[in-house]
Amino acid sequence: MRLILIGHDCRYAIEQSLLAFFPQERPVYEGEGEPWAQVKLMEGPRYHTAVTTIAMDGRRTRGSARAELKAIADPYEREREQQKILKLSFFKAASALTGTVPPWGALTGIRPAKLAARFLSQGHSRRETDRILRDTYFVSPVRRRLCLDAAETALRADADLEERDISLYVGIPFCPTRCAYCSFVSNSVEKSFHLVEPFLETLGREIASAGELVERLGLRIKSFYMGGGTPTTLSAGQMDRLLGQLEDHFDLSHLVERTVEAGRPDTITREKLEVLRAHGVDRISVNPQTMEDHVLRAIGRRHTAADIEATMEIVAAVGFPHVNMDLIAGLPEDTAEGFQRSLRRVMDFGTDNLTIHTLSLKKGSRITLEGTRSPSVEEVAAMLDYADPTLRAAGFSPYYLYRQKYQSGSFENVGWCRVGGEGWYNIYIMEELHGILSLGGGGSTKMVDRRADRIERAFNLKYPLEYIQRPEKIAENQQAFFAFYDTMLKGK
Repeated sequence: MRLILIGHDCRYAIEQSLLAFFPQERPVYEGEGEPWAQVKLMEGPRYHTAVTTIAMDGRRTRGSARAELKAIADPYEREREQQKILKLSFFKAASALTGTVPPWGALTGIRPAKLAARFLSQGHSRRETDRILRDTYFVSPVRRRLCLDAAETALRADADLEERDISLYVGIPFCPTRCAYCSFVSNSVEKSFHLVEPFLETLGREIASAGELVERLGLRIKSFYMGGGTPTTLSAGQMDRLLGQLEDHFDLSHLVERTVEAGRPDTITREKLEVLRAHGVDRISVNPQTMEDHVLRAIGRRHTAADIEATMEIVAAVGFPHVNMDLIAGLPEDTAEGFQRSLRRVMDFGTDNLTIHTLSLKKGSRITLEGTRSPSVEEVAAMLDYADPTLRAAGFSPYYLYRQKYQSGSFENVGWCRVGGEGWYNIYIMEELHGILSLGGGGSTKMVDRRADRIERAFNLKYPLEYIQRPEKIAENQQAFFAFYDTMLKGK
């Protein structure tokens, strides 16, 4: 769809609104003819007014929204309100054209719970916040409840944080094979085994220098998370050495959790899990994504549902206090009935944490590149409509959620847990409650100054070979991290 922006350049906000209603359309800014959407922002004596006109299939619809922006002095708040009326105007025009309302209404951001938490922290009650989500943003009842539950957990997490708290992430960009839905930069160890040891040597040097920076700044590590890729692609000896280096260079005595993504069952052995427990890891993820063998084959997994069951027996024997399992709604070859069977089977393992993802059709994934058929939006909706009440009835509650670009049906990813099973790192990073120092290939460091409402990012190189060959990029990122927090803490 051709987008015509007048009076503003809020491309990202409008593109997200476009995808919510027209997931098959891609935004373009040149050309002629239909379909097109004109999104105009006008400044009047008192109000800013946004007007969207959409033309498609010989029809035209119009939507508008306005706000008294001149009374808002804070530039960040002013920008938020401007984007809000732009998205609302697009929502109204698109809803009139299609006759539909997406499950998240006019909300397009990846962090809907952050908005609800802001209303709650301003003194609005849960009922009042629910009314705002309903009347202003047109969010459905099920999504409003998800949003409010996650927001309340985020506020609880925030209350336990101090200004000097950060989390530590380590990325291991290797997997046994690449899944069909994945667009992350992760190298198959079959093709890049020779890079693993040089990668770990580079990572060891990064750990040493980063630990020195954290100590100089007086920062406190609140949670630790090792992801990827698949960290358990490493051997037991490599994992033991890596975790020992982290303990040598960081003060981990204040951690509320230590998490490692075990991920793929075909990488998990008892020896590796015992190494993790010996280093104090108290939370792992075992991510089958589905318990249907034909779906596992369709996404490129080399293990079966029976392998997952055998792995979970080992996990139980080693004795991790918390175990997460992931499922994805919308995988190729899956059905609503198949997803329901998968959910019931993973619930039988007795884990205290389950994450229900919705398939995101990412540009670099094999599913997208090959045009593989995935379940319809209606089928995905049936999967999620089953998961919510089923999990609640089993004693699970949603504790964090986020949305992604190109997500099937414009739905969401939700972390569910039983009482005490929250994965705090997930909340910290998704609600941007504090900074995340990321090490390793593909790591994304997020620097957060809550008082100044300022967030900056620094990205490590994605590919293992680049990461190994360009240590100057690691040094540059660490200098940016030190400068940010040194300035923030001196400005107290």
